[in-house]
Amino acid sequence: MEPSSSHQHNFATSANHTGNSSASAVSASSHGIKVVVVTSVMLSFISFWRAAAIVLGDLGSTAYYIGGITERAIGEAAPYFIFGVMIFAFAVRLVYIESCSIFTRGGVYRVVRNVLGEGFAKVAVSALMFDYILTGPISSVSAGQYLAGLINSFLPTLDIPYSLDLNLSSQLFAIAIIGYFWWVNTRGITESSSAALHIIQITGVMILIMLIWCGYTIYVRGAELPRFLISFNDESLGFLAHTKLGESLLSGTTLGAIGIIIALGHSMLAMSGEESLAQVYREIAAPKLTNLKRAAVAILLFSVSFTGVFSFLAVMIIPDEVRLSQYADNLLSGLAMHVEAPEFVRLGLQAFVVLVGFLILSSAVNTSFVGANGVLNRVAEDGILADWFRRPHPVHGTTYRMINMIALFQLTTVILSGGNVYLLGEAYAFGVIWSFVFNAFAMLALRFKDRRPREFKVPLNIKIGDVEFPVGILLVFTVLLTVAIANLFTKSVATVSGVLFTIFFLILFSVSEKLNRLAKARRMRNPRENLSLEDLQSLEKFNQENGLNITPESIGSEKPNRVLVAVKRYTNLEHLDKCLEVTDTDKTDIIVMTVRVMNKDRIASFDTEMTSEERKLFTEVVNLAEEYGKPVIPIIVPGYNAFYSIVHTAKELGVSEVYLGESQRFSMETEMEELAMIWGYERPDEQRKIMFRVFDNELQKVEAEL
Repeated sequence: MEPSSSHQHNFATSANHTGNSSASAVSASSHGIKVVVVTSVMLSFISFWRAAAIVLGDLGSTAYYIGGITERAIGEAAPYFIFGVMIFAFAVRLVYIESCSIFTRGGVYRVVRNVLGEGFAKVAVSALMFDYILTGPISSVSAGQYLAGLINSFLPTLDIPYSLDLNLSSQLFAIAIIGYFWWVNTRGITESSSAALHIIQITGVMILIMLIWCGYTIYVRGAELPRFLISFNDESLGFLAHTKLGESLLSGTTLGAIGIIIALGHSMLAMSGEESLAQVYREIAAPKLTNLKRAAVAILLFSVSFTGVFSFLAVMIIPDEVRLSQYADNLLSGLAMHVEAPEFVRLGLQAFVVLVGFLILSSAVNTSFVGANGVLNRVAEDGILADWFRRPHPVHGTTYRMINMIALFQLTTVILSGGNVYLLGEAYAFGVIWSFVFNAFAMLALRFKDRRPREFKVPLNIKIGDVEFPVGILLVFTVLLTVAIANLFTKSVATVSGVLFTIFFLILFSVSEKLNRLAKARRMRNPRENLSLEDLQSLEKFNQENGLNITPESIGSEKPNRVLVAVKRYTNLEHLDKCLEVTDTDKTDIIVMTVRVMNKDRIASFDTEMTSEERKLFTEVVNLAEEYGKPVIPIIVPGYNAFYSIVHTAKELGVSEVYLGESQRFSMETEMEELAMIWGYERPDEQRKIMFRVFDNELQKVEAEL
């Protein structure tokens, strides 16, 4: 017999999205059911190689400009500090791994907010946004410098008595690069991560060729390691230049620990990109934490062999008299032009190095979009940025308004910089170091605030009695804070521009937060809204595609196997958790289904407006899927009988298993009986079986193959 109205309501799951459907679109008749596919949360995840490539697009690209910037600031010892920073970056990366293991949607903002509160979090994310905004300009302008320099190298061979203005040309190239990656990121991370991976693969080939060629050059000519000689100037000492300490540093009479700290500050720019690892963690495929660790090791090996080693090779091979005068802003181009080879071969090698540099520096621009967009999304989730920015793109589902804002900031910075790489580099350092400081301090405090077991901990932990002292994190934090304070006094451009930018974003966040709260308060007066302001702030924004037939093709299921999970309440998703745990999503699609139950006499006036409670359901589905790093396909099936909708959908999609949660009013055995009766009404092929599983909150289950 057909389940009663009250029973079917307890089995039903709520509809979640807007759309226009006719009576036929929601009829649970033999002609089939129409379905709404929630397109913006049809999650896809990336491999650890792709995640590493996104980070290396920023971190690896610094090899193209960090050598010239650092040597100009601290002298011949620059390669030693750059190499050391590449090693130290791995320690900072370990702190990020621990934070990601706790907060799936991690990064500086989420970590600092949970540990230190919203005030510190706003300051931290404002400094971090300065980092991301400047990543695009410095990388794209540097790419333009390399490309313009290459063109100028070839013009004489073509008997063209003309040379490009490096700064103006680099600005024009930078504008084109930023425009391209604005377009790519509007389309979504799948496309952009693929491009990043290809760029890093090409860069790896270039690294191998250059290492072999430079090794041959050193073998033929001989070479010595650069001296560990630190030499400051007025520009590199900033506010300290005209003080007694500055005079001592300039004369070389006082160096020691202070000189090393200041030199480290001028080298920390090479460590940019770590925050992007936290931002893409939610996109990493299962096994999530294992793949994050693999990405961290891949980043270490790549960055040390590229940025670290090449900074030494440039000093060892390029003559001192031309290195800073001709190749300060395109150091690797100069390295290619000074290897042991005929001139036409060196020109070809230079062209290859510049082409790769153009690609990886452009990839850093992409990383800045991905990272900044991720940070702004975390901020918007907490209501600190207006909901208007979170509106998904109608086709691609991306937060395109945030991407537009990032692009506008970067283009403005390029124009104001005048194409000066050193100026951009000096300003860039502010956001890099302070974002690391806030994250490390928050994770240090969290060790004492929350002592629950962790999946991963930064090494070097000493336990005295019942208290564990995180020595590893403390050492990382101490180094970062010391260098950050030194930078405040020695990097005048960074300090002034960084503080002004941070204040601007603090004002933007504060005003936006107040406007958001007023808007949320108005929504709370709506009788359909029954969640708190905090809950409303955390909800996802969704797109959907309406009126589709229930077929694997129409809902986007392409894998050979399918599993259906029926959900109703956001507090009862243990069965989805279990399904995500045991299902191999490389071969099987997980379809998360929710049913909107309606009376037959109201089916023609189907109201698809979703309440906050309904949106909360899919928000929790998304969060759970991201924790596992496994994709799901969410669908909404309108109907007047929940059991029928579940069984009929399972049949039409050809699923092998169906997962359900326990009803609040009926036993699991009763639920299984109802499913069996409906399955009998469908008269399935006797050869075909579906495994139905009903779970309670303790994951006790009743299952039957019907």
